[in-house]
Amino acid sequence: MQPKLERLKQYWQELQQTNALYLSDSLLQKLITAYQEPQRYYHTLQHIEECLDLYQPLKMCVNDPLAVELAIWFHDVVYEPKSDQNELKSAELMKQSLAPYMTIDQISKIYSWILATQTHELSEDDDLDLKTLLDIDLAILGSKPSRFAEYEQQIQQEYAWVSEGIYHEKRKKVLAHFYQAHPLFKTEYFQDKLENQAKINLEKVLKAN
Repeated sequence: MQPKLERLKQYWQELQQTNALYLSDSLLQKLITAYQEPQRYYHTLQHIEECLDLYQPLKMCVNDPLAVELAIWFHDVVYEPKSDQNELKSAELMKQSLAPYMTIDQISKIYSWILATQTHELSEDDDLDLKTLLDIDLAILGSKPSRFAEYEQQIQQEYAWVSEGIYHEKRKKVLAHFYQAHPLFKTEYFQDKLENQAKINLEKVLKAN
C-alpha cells in the first residue's frame, strides 16, 4: 500500500482546524521530506498514515488529542538505522519545530512521549495518552499476516548493512521480548483488537527463525 499524500495532508489540515492552530505549510513539507528519505523502508509515510488511521476513532478517548497526534507525526521524523539517538533527535526536532505554537508543558509532554517510543516501557504514573501512543506505534505487530510479513521485510531492508546471521539473531530477541509481554498492548482497546493476532504473527516468525 502506497501512502496517500492527500490523506496525510487532510489529517494535517483537520488537526489545525480542530485545534484552532496554524502550522506552516513548510513544516508539513519538512515532515514529508523526512519520512521519504532513502534509508527508510518501514519508518516512512506509510507508517505515519497507518498510525493516524488507527488514531482517528480514539481521539475522543484521550486527554490531550492534539499532543498525541503531534507525537505521532514527529516520533520517527529523525531515523538513521545505525544510530541509537533517533528518538532523542526526533524529540529535539519536534521541540524546535513546535515551540512557536505550543506551551512549554505541551512541548515537554510530547518530548517525553517520543523518548518513550524507544523502549516502550511504562511506569505506574503513565496515563492513557502515552499508552495509546505506544500501542499505536506497535499496532503493526497485530496487522494482517500479509502486512506483518511486509513489515518484517521492510525492517530487514533498513538493516541491510548488518550480516544476515547477526540480523536474525538480534531481531529474534526483539520479537521474543514482545511475544513474552503479557499483555503486549497496554490499552484494553488494542488488547481486544490486536493482541491475539500479534501473538500469532510473532509466534510464526519466531518459529521460522
